[in-house]
Amino acid sequence: MTTRVASCSCGQIKVTCEGEPVRTSMCFCFACQKRTGSAYGAQARYAADHVQIEGTATQWLRTGDSGGHATLCFCPTCGSTVYWMLDGLPNYVAVAIGAFADSSFPAPTVSVYEARRHTWTPIPESIVEHFD
Repeated sequence: MTTRVASCSCGQIKVTCEGEPVRTSMCFCFACQKRTGSAYGAQARYAADHVQIEGTATQWLRTGDSGGHATLCFCPTCGSTVYWMLDGLPNYVAVAIGAFADSSFPAPTVSVYEARRHTWTPIPESIVEHFD
């Protein structure tokens, strides 16, 4: 079984994920743009029972466009957002793909909030599901 480890920039938070993600996606919503400081966020979703979290995270509860909540977990030392949970998917943990620092990580297959995508941001050929 594949094991992947994500961490914050300073290494204080470590997230170990067993197996393959149940979903990989890129999100163009404005909240993800602000969270990452980039044009989109890329995340891998894992079943919570396949995720082990070490270290101390500060949490921030964000209300999404739908009214649902995301609990964003970030390092109080370096500020990296490493993982989060959605109240609508209580048995899953999303992990920032960049936190794995692994260029061979599986490409996203889902794209969401494409209506908010910067026109200069390409959508990879790996995307099979598109959502505005």
